[in-house]
Amino acid sequence: MKLKFGLIALLAIFLGACRTATIYNVDSVAVSSNKANISKADVRTAIVRAGSTLGWQITDNGPDALIGTLSLRAHKAVVDIPYSATQYSITYKDSVNLDYTGTSIHKNYTGWVQNLQKAIDVQLRTM
Repeated sequence: MKLKFGLIALLAIFLGACRTATIYNVDSVAVSSNKANISKADVRTAIVRAGSTLGWQITDNGPDALIGTLSLRAHKAVVDIPYSATQYSITYKDSVNLDYTGTSIHKNYTGWVQNLQKAIDVQLRTM
C-alpha cells in the first residue's frame, strides 16, 4: 500500500512539473531597425504595437518603462518592459493562476514572452 501511494505521489509531482518551466526573461536585447536614427519614442511605439497585436495591454510605467499585461481566461501574466533607443528587456513582474513558484511558471508563459519579443523585433525592423 505504501509503495502504491508513493508511486501515485511521484506521478503527481512528475505531471505537475511537466506544466512548468523556468522563468523566461529577455535581457537587454539590442534594437535593430531599418531606420537610421531610431529614437526611444520609436522603440516605445514598436513595443506598444507589438503587444497590442498579441492581446497584451501595454501601459506606461515611467519615462523609460512599460508594463505588459496578458489576460487569457483565468490566467494573467504581467511583465516589466524597460527600454531605450538602443535596447529593451522583458522581465517577469507578476501572474495569476500560472503556478509561479519563484523560479518556475506555467510553460505557456515562455511562449507568450517569446512571441512578444519576436513581435517587437518585427515592429522595429519595419520602422
